[in-house]
Amino acid sequence: MSSGDLDSKPATSPASAQRVLVLQGGGALGSYQAGAYQALCHHDFEPEWIAGISIGAINAAIIAGNPREKRVARLKEFWETVSSASPMPWSGFVQGDHARSAFNETSAALVATFGAPGFFLPRVPPAPWWPQGSPQSQSYYDTAPLRATLERLVDFDLINSCKTRLSVGAVGVTTGNFRYFDNVEFSKQNKKIGADHIMASGALPPGFPSIEIEGEHYWDGGISSNTPLDYVLDMETARDLLIFQIDLFSARGELPQSLMDAAEREKDIRYSSRTRMNTDKAKKIHDAKLAMRALIAKLPADLKSDPLVTKLNDAAKENTVTVVHLIYRSKTHEASSKDYDFSRLAMNEHWTAGERDVYGSMAHPEWLTHPQSGETMVTYDLSEDGLQHIKQ
Repeated sequence: MSSGDLDSKPATSPASAQRVLVLQGGGALGSYQAGAYQALCHHDFEPEWIAGISIGAINAAIIAGNPREKRVARLKEFWETVSSASPMPWSGFVQGDHARSAFNETSAALVATFGAPGFFLPRVPPAPWWPQGSPQSQSYYDTAPLRATLERLVDFDLINSCKTRLSVGAVGVTTGNFRYFDNVEFSKQNKKIGADHIMASGALPPGFPSIEIEGEHYWDGGISSNTPLDYVLDMETARDLLIFQIDLFSARGELPQSLMDAAEREKDIRYSSRTRMNTDKAKKIHDAKLAMRALIAKLPADLKSDPLVTKLNDAAKENTVTVVHLIYRSKTHEASSKDYDFSRLAMNEHWTAGERDVYGSMAHPEWLTHPQSGETMVTYDLSEDGLQHIKQ
């Protein structure tokens, strides 16, 4: 390609671009992602790359670590396991928002007291009773059950075959540095993804213990950034991308009316992780490249062969990115405990909501075509009025 031949590569239509599934952290809300994935399967959306953090990393590992025909069943098995201790016999008598809020808080309190099967259990004796400096002294819960669950439900040999790319994020406890464990990048270094890497991504303190990997201890990636979209955009700048981003906390919300409302709103803001800021930043970079290409195209032929222009030409090359953004919208009866309410009732509701929102997105196929404006990065958000093209 010559230095002036900037537009010789036509953009791939979103329907033909590399398909990526991006999964935010959010604890018990993660069944929303599982339901959304089930609906995506019905529409033949098969991701080539899955990036996740915290519970998103667990869902991502289950998807990438199973053949396509077993993925939904494995996701159901995981979510039914971790919600199996919930007080389901009471749920049929729950009527109205106040009763439902009481049910949710009771369920979350039981989880906090007794743990979630196949996921975590309270330490016995409690953390303060263990010798200072020991791993048991640094967290309220033991996540050994999660390791056993991952080893049962996830085929790590399949993950390390790199048939589906998997990237999960965690943060170093002593360095504070964010790190992604990526099976494609690991394969270049003769390393393998295992249960430790998935557990590290979901090791939220002080509830869960840090996980040691290669001499460094790691905590939940959500401490630093709860959405792995920026990693995907940084790592892939050549191929066009169609990204389904499924977030569990909304940056937007109403003014709190009570202490419980304030606690929930604070958590939503903290874990929404500046998703819009990240997409705005990426959009500005894409727009700057577009302007650079347009400027170079206006240069005289003799300047287009200048080495500096050639470097600018290379820097201006970009892929086309379409982001379909789904965000779980909290119900009026949910509070700040929603991310650790592992009741079967809540799990089923979140799963159904994920299915419904994907079907709502698929009812608006305009995101499968490029906008006429020439934009190279486009974001769509699902709202009550349908799929909205977000103008950054």
